[in-house]
Amino acid sequence: MRPRHAASRRFPTRKRLPPRTKGSAILEFALTVPLLVVFVVGIYDFSGAFNQKQKIEQAAQEGAIVAGAQPTSDIYTGNGNPDSLQPVVAAVFNSLTDSGVLAQANLQGGSCSLVPPPTGKQTPSGSLTWVYTITSCPDDLTIKINRGWAFPNILPDATDAIGTQVTVSYPYHWRFNSVIQLLIPGAKYAAITNVTESATVHNQM
Repeated sequence: MRPRHAASRRFPTRKRLPPRTKGSAILEFALTVPLLVVFVVGIYDFSGAFNQKQKIEQAAQEGAIVAGAQPTSDIYTGNGNPDSLQPVVAAVFNSLTDSGVLAQANLQGGSCSLVPPPTGKQTPSGSLTWVYTITSCPDDLTIKINRGWAFPNILPDATDAIGTQVTVSYPYHWRFNSVIQLLIPGAKYAAITNVTESATVHNQM
């Protein structure tokens, strides 16, 4: 009698996926890295622009508050540089310096300072609007002060209220323009945007 042999158990074979080649991994990495860099730099850049916008808006508000409390005795069309506007310029300048917007403010030997006090320019001539420009901060800071700004009235036959409007402008340098070339060669993005914010208050004096 022949001995019985144990029946061999056969397991179903599972098909294996072809191994990932080194070339495909390098290709995926090359496609992913530019997208990641653009995404990270874009978030950083746009958040920086919004942050600077908020700081400039805060500086304009502080300048307007100071301007509303200043006397108007030296505000007339023949005065090219009223003394009452110097505290307004100082309030805006110090606010932007403390917040870090003016990176080169008050450096020794630099022109980005309030010493000597900046001289305003009536724009247009004969108006109640003065424009002050402080250079090399490293860009130019522009402060526009309108002491004869009229608040629009809703009620008919009502007298317009006179106030002061302070407008602050300072450039923002984008970093996004350098990395967008990774995705779209030859693409151009605005390298500099002039951020401008205004604030208005009633004249108290």
